[in-house]
Amino acid sequence: DFEAKSVHTLSGHGLEFVNTAVFAPSGSSVLTASGDGTARIWNLQTKTVRTLRHAHSVWSAVFAPDSRRVLTTSADTAYVWNLES
Repeated sequence: DFEAKSVHTLSGHGLEFVNTAVFAPSGSSVLTASGDGTARIWNLQTKTVRTLRHAHSVWSAVFAPDSRRVLTTSADTAYVWNLES
């Protein structure tokens, strides 16, 4: 049998569903999208969180291959976020 052990717990979206969770290409961060109207970038090394806000539920979120941008989508809007600004 294979036993897995949790190494990080990412909480902060309240009682809303997390619709998407993906690793950054580098593996150092996780990006989540939630029904609470936010996408969050969780830095696994520094334990910091960066919040990207939508007016409605965020359905999906992905990192660009270079991790410098993030694409998020909601019911009627898609945003490209520049993470270097």
